[in-house]
Amino acid sequence: MIERRKSRTVKIGNITVGGTSPIAVQSMTFTKTSDKEKTLEQILSLEKAGCDIVRFSVPDEESAKSISYLKEHTHIPLVADIHFNYRLALLAAEYGIDKIRINPGNIGDEDRVKAVVDECKKRNIPIRIGVNGGSLEKHILAKYGSPTPEALFESAMHHVKMLEKYDFHNIIVSIKSSDVANTVKANRIFASETDYPIHLGVTEAGTTRLGIIKSSAGIGAMLLDGIGDTLRVSLTDRVENEVAAGNDLLKVLGLTSGVNIVSCPTCARTNIDVIGIANKLHEVLDNCEKDIKVAVMGCAVNGPGEAKDADIGIAGGCGDALLFKKGEVIGKIDENEVIEVLLKEIEKM
Repeated sequence: MIERRKSRTVKIGNITVGGTSPIAVQSMTFTKTSDKEKTLEQILSLEKAGCDIVRFSVPDEESAKSISYLKEHTHIPLVADIHFNYRLALLAAEYGIDKIRINPGNIGDEDRVKAVVDECKKRNIPIRIGVNGGSLEKHILAKYGSPTPEALFESAMHHVKMLEKYDFHNIIVSIKSSDVANTVKANRIFASETDYPIHLGVTEAGTTRLGIIKSSAGIGAMLLDGIGDTLRVSLTDRVENEVAAGNDLLKVLGLTSGVNIVSCPTCARTNIDVIGIANKLHEVLDNCEKDIKVAVMGCAVNGPGEAKDADIGIAGGCGDALLFKKGEVIGKIDENEVIEVLLKEIEKM
């Protein structure tokens, strides 16, 4: 059991982040936010995929004006991503956004930061401070020479203190780099020094294959440390795949409920279609919320024994398979009936 870091709570729309609340999975739309119909379509698709929070860019006034429409037609908390123009943050707040993501260092003088803080405080809107390895302040880069973990941490604290100066504590912080190790180290430092909720991610992680590997390594390491209150698996891919990867990561770490399918990599002893069976079960059971482990094993050698902690599973034979529960064989089934029988047994559980 992973012991989670004790963080303060922050309310984002209708969900709570931090404390003992479930870790929220996020994604970000890539439609033009000013095209409110296409953006709404993507938000609804993310919502259906199991996303908890959706962020979108607000690069202009027309995009900000879409917020009230998007709020009216969705049920999921919405986050406005603001860069450079503090007035867009003020507009986003006015139009009813649930959270604002800014890098306080790139929206201008401190009086502009104060204007955003005052507006968010008035409307009880949380601010997510986003620190990125590619956009650190010049004085911090000069001090450390590169985006080291210590540099990322110092930048985060610099911005936190800027908001705290105006008695604002409704804060979530994200510290990201494309360097996995630096991201992990920086978040570990920040987690040990504050109790603000942390949004996890590895920025610019890349296409699906490498992006999932980098994110699993980085986000997974931090989650195992008990760090993290919300996360995004950033992929150069369909946004729904980000959500699936995030939920799968939480599931395999036991941080959320759902079916955990374990399967052997197969070898010359295998006489049934383990790959096909495992893939089909994953597809069918992807949204099943039962907190169970299902095993698909290729043979008796690594079947009931190796997967004895599985709630239910099969071990392949020659044209048939052993059906077992918690390591105890309860029957033999025809290879062509494996999926049907397993699903029926799971339905009873």
